[in-house]
Amino acid sequence: MATVNELPKINEVNKKEPKKVKIMQFGEGNFLRAFIDWIINSTNKKTNFDAGVVVVQPMPFGRVKELNEADGLYTLYLQGLQDGKAQRINEVIKCVQDALNPFEEYDKYLNYALSDDLQFIISNTTEAGIAFDPNDTDFSKCPNSYPGKLLAFLKKRYEAGKKGLYIIPCELIDHNGATLKEVLVKLAKHNNLDAKFIKWIETENKFYNTLVDRIVPGYPRNDAEAFQLALGYQDQNMVVGEIFHLWCIDAQSVDSKEEAKANLEELKKALPTEKAGLNVLFVDSIVPYKQRKVKILNGSHTALVPVSYLAGIDTVRETIEDPELGKYVKDFIFDEVIPTIDIPHDQMVAYSNSVLERYMNPYVRHELMSIALNSVTKFKERDLPTVLQYIERTGKLPQHGLFSLAALISFYKGVRVIDNNAPIALNDDPKFIEFFKNQWASYDGTKAGAKKIVVATLGMADHWGQDLNKIAGVTDFVTEALYAQQTMSMRDAIKAIIK
Repeated sequence: MATVNELPKINEVNKKEPKKVKIMQFGEGNFLRAFIDWIINSTNKKTNFDAGVVVVQPMPFGRVKELNEADGLYTLYLQGLQDGKAQRINEVIKCVQDALNPFEEYDKYLNYALSDDLQFIISNTTEAGIAFDPNDTDFSKCPNSYPGKLLAFLKKRYEAGKKGLYIIPCELIDHNGATLKEVLVKLAKHNNLDAKFIKWIETENKFYNTLVDRIVPGYPRNDAEAFQLALGYQDQNMVVGEIFHLWCIDAQSVDSKEEAKANLEELKKALPTEKAGLNVLFVDSIVPYKQRKVKILNGSHTALVPVSYLAGIDTVRETIEDPELGKYVKDFIFDEVIPTIDIPHDQMVAYSNSVLERYMNPYVRHELMSIALNSVTKFKERDLPTVLQYIERTGKLPQHGLFSLAALISFYKGVRVIDNNAPIALNDDPKFIEFFKNQWASYDGTKAGAKKIVVATLGMADHWGQDLNKIAGVTDFVTEALYAQQTMSMRDAIKAIIK
């Protein structure tokens, strides 16, 4: 029997299908490749869309080199419960035509701005990606931020007299399309760019708000060898996702409802996903869909990661199957999240149960550490609104949400006590990693020492949007939770703190 290393490469067995590069995609990570590229691939197969993708690596490091070595080809496994039955299907994604690192290939990147085939910009640069960077002032080299890169690209396109684009961000922030538009205009004005160009950004490019929903565990590390032997080829870029998918799109990045409606209809014609039978919804507003999804699915992910990981668990499924931690997550969703969302209760319960069923996907090993990326910002975007709205509506403290915030602080101590103090590979903005490193360096093991760390963390008003210490009872509760987590096991801390 052949070993994996003896197998041919994926591009020796499969051939790339030449397509017009209609889509520039910022981000080469697992999610976009298992979601957006799958949608494009499926639409190509079922309609005459004929769309190719050029992938742009948003950071100096990434995997465009590996994608190019495979001619942009990779295998996607979709696994999960469908109609009550466990199913696993796989296909080779063939829509990626090119992949580039703009930090090394800046001229090549900008040359795509001259393309008459290009129609769409799609991105997922994490919640921290759509941000104004005042240091992005030199467009003779690749800007650091995603908005900086996009502004340089649009400037090149405008100067060449080319048409505007459909710009569709998928980052999990509120009003992502409108926010990206706002940041682009702010950055353009900051650089004293031509007013006509700024007007072109605002009027000739169409920005869309989106909501994306598919759980993507990523590379199937534990099954990779078996998958490749079954496929008969090597594939270092394979990715696993669940069968469920939802993409909601609205055009509320303009003031006029009539213009928003017209922009949405225009995109609907340009992006024929409905004809492909995909669960892509063009809606008047994504707000109720986003609240439901971000607070329940993403919010429960972010809330459970530090609690469960520090309790010695590695995956989402194991968390839900665990009697104590499964109850913790369910109580967080049903007791604290659902009361903050203005959708009929029965619909919320049905959706929440479907999310928990997705967490139980027998095929998916969703590693907690893969969710832990940028957890400080994720808590702000996904869980803090629930915490604040629960307090506002009930006058009570959301114990599970605040306990998870304390666990987040414990997580950023960077050691997993239950695993013989093994170091945790923290992956976040260096400023947050450095902040918590400094806070924990001075911890003296006392409750007063824990409170000092809590006060400093809750006091990051620039990050949270306010000083959370000013909310009655929050500092004391988080301090009690943090101190319990430092002096007993995570499971015992839950029992001691959650009433």
